[in-house]
Amino acid sequence: MHEASFSQVLRVVLIVLLIYFGLKIIMRWLGPLLLRWMLKKIGRKFEQRFNQSDPRTQQPREGEVNIEGKPKKTPKSNNDVGEYIDYEEID
Repeated sequence: MHEASFSQVLRVVLIVLLIYFGLKIIMRWLGPLLLRWMLKKIGRKFEQRFNQSDPRTQQPREGEVNIEGKPKKTPKSNNDVGEYIDYEEID
């Protein structure tokens, strides 16, 4: 079994601190750039999906005739829930 000397322990602690603070400084500079890049990418994807050509939403060209059928009406239910009773408030 190996025993670590004080200088080796101090060296490891300093390396860990240097890596921690180095990453902290790098992320402070690169974080906003990375976030901006990701938001632009997401925005482009959203625009592409929003602007996709949907045949139902396209405007007909001049001279084209588009005939759409009437929507089917669903029959209304004639279930009588009960009798309506008119009432007055008494003070």
